[in-house]
Amino acid sequence: MAAASRWTPAAGLLLLLLVLLSLAANPSRAATPARSSTAVFQLQGDVYPTGHYYVTMNIGNPAKPYFLDVDTGSDLTWLQCDGPCRSCNKVPHPLYRPTANSLVPCANALCTALHSGQGSSNKCPSPKQCDYQIKYTDSASSQGVLINDNFSLPMRSSNIRPGLTFGCGYDQQVGKNGAVQAVTDGMLGLGRGSVSLVSQLKQQGTTKNVLGHCLSTNGGGFLFFGDDIVPTSRVTWVPMARTSGNYYSPGSGTLYFDRRSLGVKPMEVVFDSGSTYTYFTAQPYQAVVSALKGGLSKSLKQVSDPSLPLCWKGPKAFKSVFDVKKEFKSLLLSFASAKNAVMEIPPENYLIVTKNGNVCLGILDGTAAKLSFNVIGDITMQDQMVIYDNEKSQLGWARGACTRSAKSILSSFP
Repeated sequence: MAAASRWTPAAGLLLLLLVLLSLAANPSRAATPARSSTAVFQLQGDVYPTGHYYVTMNIGNPAKPYFLDVDTGSDLTWLQCDGPCRSCNKVPHPLYRPTANSLVPCANALCTALHSGQGSSNKCPSPKQCDYQIKYTDSASSQGVLINDNFSLPMRSSNIRPGLTFGCGYDQQVGKNGAVQAVTDGMLGLGRGSVSLVSQLKQQGTTKNVLGHCLSTNGGGFLFFGDDIVPTSRVTWVPMARTSGNYYSPGSGTLYFDRRSLGVKPMEVVFDSGSTYTYFTAQPYQAVVSALKGGLSKSLKQVSDPSLPLCWKGPKAFKSVFDVKKEFKSLLLSFASAKNAVMEIPPENYLIVTKNGNVCLGILDGTAAKLSFNVIGDITMQDQMVIYDNEKSQLGWARGACTRSAKSILSSFP
């Protein structure tokens, strides 16, 4: 789903038109992962001004670094690729160059999964390769072929280098193609489908089908595959709900402002690290805006800012959200699917301060972005460990600082 395009942070929700297989790899057929089989990665980026969080993945033989946008809202990982490239952005690293023997054939099970999600039994012009095309609702797209290569994964004792299937994208339509330097080289798809990297790692017996991230409000954070560092206490757990797009959803939540109900019907919610901002459909969005405006003092004046649609200025320029936090109240989402399952959304989880010194609302109108559900994006997931447990079909979150280094996390394993 990859909302609020990483390419243009204020753009609409990135929603795969191709829906990959509805279930992760079948546990009964997968090998059992070894103990302490967790990989931990350092993240870079922020909500503002970068517009996304990304990880450095070392791919190939010899391994070369690539920046990949962390996206729990889509399944397919892909790199802008010299295959040769028809249409590519300026990217941070030299374009990935595939080898002839890295092509995934059309008969491969992951190719079949990809195409069945597109409603077609066969879209291969040649049996020797598996073509793909994905489109997102902000008009971004990637077209290419599936390939297999080695990914270096930092484990506790050593790096391992499993062969994983991903997209070699030779035709991207992203923003002003070629005119703007892209922050990342491609996408890291971590959704629920079998093409997702975590599903592939589970199928190979490398890690359990569990992932999590901790996004720091100061920028950076960490990402992990496997369940070794999942806390045993203080985590709010809810069962994953089924959605039409097979996204990570905690089900329907009731929205409160300053612990008072906003009077809107329960909202279907999706967690998506590919969305910079949070999106509410028309009714809850308007209710939040009205409640916020009703509680502001006269010292704040609404102002136009190119960063986001709704912004205010104060008597002097703000330097951080904490300068203005007292003017705003917390939101709460209460989920009926589990007892006491509440996600608190304090002002720092829905506001940004722009380079102009204005404070802006990081909750956007999802109906205007053609969404039929509500998206919890990066801004609202900051300073929380968010856990996507596909083994137990549950989602969890626990508030805490996200500034620990990947190296210190790996060294603290039992």
